[in-house]
Amino acid sequence: MRVLITGGAGFIGSHLCDRFLEEGHTVLCVDNFITGSESNIAHLLSKPAFQLLRHDITKPLELSGPIDYVLHFASPASPVDYLRYPIQTLKVGSLGTLNSLGIAKAKQAKFLLASTSEVYGDPRVHPQLEDYWGYVNPVGPRGVYDEAKRFAEALTVAYHREHGVDTRIARIFNTYGPRMRLDDGRAIPTFIRQALKGEPLTVFGQGSQTRSFCYIDDLVEGIRRLMDSSIHDPVNLGNPDERSILEIAKKVLTHFNKETAASQIEFRPLPQDDPKQRCPDITKARRLLGWQPTITLDLGLQRTVVWFAQDLPVRPSR
Repeated sequence: MRVLITGGAGFIGSHLCDRFLEEGHTVLCVDNFITGSESNIAHLLSKPAFQLLRHDITKPLELSGPIDYVLHFASPASPVDYLRYPIQTLKVGSLGTLNSLGIAKAKQAKFLLASTSEVYGDPRVHPQLEDYWGYVNPVGPRGVYDEAKRFAEALTVAYHREHGVDTRIARIFNTYGPRMRLDDGRAIPTFIRQALKGEPLTVFGQGSQTRSFCYIDDLVEGIRRLMDSSIHDPVNLGNPDERSILEIAKKVLTHFNKETAASQIEFRPLPQDDPKQRCPDITKARRLLGWQPTITLDLGLQRTVVWFAQDLPVRPSR
């Protein structure tokens, strides 16, 4: 197959490039590198089956030849990024999705939208099921990302109903692992960076807010199974192992030596509209895809810490 991945130089997108290439497919990676990184795909540039196209998917893109799969992963995805690029975030969720769907329609390709658990906002239903409509502040600081993805879902469904495009929607919950940016503002890379530098770990509020972290390899497997399925409705992909942010901070410290583990935890005010709880109900994914995460938090953190430590002077003890 020939697979088009927008945002292919990003954290999740680059791992998907790896997966499809390992399966023997040809991959066309489209990225404008606002938040993606060339280092994520540097090991792929010499492969004949890999092609990098520097392009902003919010602008029309004409491609020659067949395309079998279109996976739309282009978007700033962390609060640091979408607060820095609010207009670009809204444009890639709207115009970028429109252009990606247009390619899928023209090429009669299967399409997958990378949506997010943020469509649930600060949820009043817990854990979150796919039929929950969410509780989102459209004019709050996080609204540029939340509403961009909600619009992208609506547009994807419209293309399926109106034009018969073979679509998939993955609602991705917190994911972590190698190739995240240490400065992207999300909890796990932030904690690891601070621990590696011997700095206090910053926890917002009292750290009682919960998240459910899924290791990247598990997520890629879920996306791959969803792409091969015939499910057009949204599907939650995440790890239902719910932990408090304070627990995550303490867990990160256990992967460092005693001197580093002495780093203090520093509490700061909770950001506006920060979700108090986040946990996926993955009943649908289990039933229809036969998928559930298999990598424990401890193992995933160990792999992630080792990867991050390669570029920093402080080394984890194990």
